[in-house]
Amino acid sequence: MSLRRWLPCLDWGRRYNRATAAQDALAALIVTLMLIPQSLAYAMLAGLPPVAGLYASILPLLAYALFGSSRTLAVGPVAVVSLMTAAALGPLFPAGSAEYVGAAMLLALLSGLLLAGMALLRLGFVANFLSHPVISGFISASGILIAVGQLKHILGISASGENLQQLLPALLHNLPAVHGPTLLIGACSLLFLWWVRGQLKPLLMRLGLGAAMAGNLAKAGPVLAIIVSIGVVSVLGLEQAGVKVVGVVPQGLPGLSLPTLDYSLALQLLPAALLISLVGFVESVSVAQTLAAKRRQRIEPDNELLGLGGANLAAAFSGGFPVTGGFARSVVNFDAGAQTPMAGVLTAGGIALSVLLLTPLLHNLPQAVLSLVDLKALGRTWRYSRQDGAAHAATLGGVLLLGVEAGILMGVGLSLLLFLWRTSRPHVAVVGQVPGSEHFRNIERFAVVESPSVLSLRVDESLYFPNARFLEERIGELIAARPQVRHLVLMCPGVNLIDASALESLEAIVERLQAAGVQLHLSEVKGPVMDQLRRSDFLEHFGGQVFVSQYQALHTLDPLSTRRALARG
Repeated sequence: MSLRRWLPCLDWGRRYNRATAAQDALAALIVTLMLIPQSLAYAMLAGLPPVAGLYASILPLLAYALFGSSRTLAVGPVAVVSLMTAAALGPLFPAGSAEYVGAAMLLALLSGLLLAGMALLRLGFVANFLSHPVISGFISASGILIAVGQLKHILGISASGENLQQLLPALLHNLPAVHGPTLLIGACSLLFLWWVRGQLKPLLMRLGLGAAMAGNLAKAGPVLAIIVSIGVVSVLGLEQAGVKVVGVVPQGLPGLSLPTLDYSLALQLLPAALLISLVGFVESVSVAQTLAAKRRQRIEPDNELLGLGGANLAAAFSGGFPVTGGFARSVVNFDAGAQTPMAGVLTAGGIALSVLLLTPLLHNLPQAVLSLVDLKALGRTWRYSRQDGAAHAATLGGVLLLGVEAGILMGVGLSLLLFLWRTSRPHVAVVGQVPGSEHFRNIERFAVVESPSVLSLRVDESLYFPNARFLEERIGELIAARPQVRHLVLMCPGVNLIDASALESLEAIVERLQAAGVQLHLSEVKGPVMDQLRRSDFLEHFGGQVFVSQYQALHTLDPLSTRRALARG
């Protein structure tokens, strides 16, 4: 049982058959066509030789197939992780150097160890500190940085930097040196990709293809752009005219090798590896859960941690760099009908054949702008919650102006501060009995019956140190405004925790209320919270009662009021 838990492949492998294999093979073919140009481009985005992207798309897929729980997640290099890799290694070594390649493998090793360790310790909850606004802001900012960074390839000029403050001045300074043929090729490639994204699928459907197949072929459109661009550069001899090309891509499968084992360098890269691990896991498991829900399948977060950890360890020992589950290729894999992780194994086989046979043909690989920007998400988040919108904006601005790590830390820090601020002022509602029922609702939202002698107060937040004093002050204000009140019933259906600070505040509230001639009672207290209270002496000394329901509390303390409310119904 334990072995099957950590190796999901033993479960789906028992039921694998020829029909499933055919579906996986078709999906693998389509994903392979998509993954080849992506892998090369993402490796260059990470500052690595293009072949590193292909290496990172072979053994990592096999490792994930062993340990991962998703049937359709496609693992490999992704734009965001590539950008984080470049941000971590760029200040340390020249891009593309042997030291840089070794450090990228070490970064993958650290990421793999962290993810695997989190899986064994079941620490997947740590990723919850990266809220959706923070991730969304980071991805939007990364998309902008990637797009601006790709302009140097489109314009045929030199420019480098980790943020907009460094990239934009470098681009503007070198703008007079724009290379015409390079700009023409880049612009035509972008226009073609834009046309493919919106127009190729309807065209293929008019030609008789099904919607699913037409959509998958349209998503593989960049392959056609690369083939045409390579042909144009080769036929017209544009390399001799100054058009920069990818150059020689080594042919042959990667050999197993050790990453750079430098203790001081590992300590230096550890924070970046942790961020890469968390960001990669959050995005990957989100995609996996979305796709699994469509087929009523389950995703095990611990298995995902182990699967991604194994994938990164495999990348570390095969000349790759950090990898994770990619959104676009996973959706293509799902839509193409992939049934099991064997589709990833077959995709790895396709990439391996490409490394063996096709790399000489990729000499003139063009660069395309990677579209990851979703600025509309900032507006949606801001309209729904200004606090989350602020975290989104802080992450976006931090990544653009300060860099990847600083931006993420700003977003996470602001999210935590805003959470503490929001929960430090919990929603506290005075409630009354709905006429003709045993239900209690907010007196400001419903026409309810209030008891003159019993104040019913509902707390919609756990009680802990940031909000304990706020509750004391709020109760003091309400009691001062209601001199006829003799009982205060604190409704606790939304209270999941009462920490030591809040317990002391409750004791202080009891003393102040008793001095004013008012008795405190509790109602609708959850079982775990009652267990906490029983471990203290609060229940023995506070003098009140703990009621199962608010109706029972009011019926006991002011039966006339409950009868009046029921009669009005």
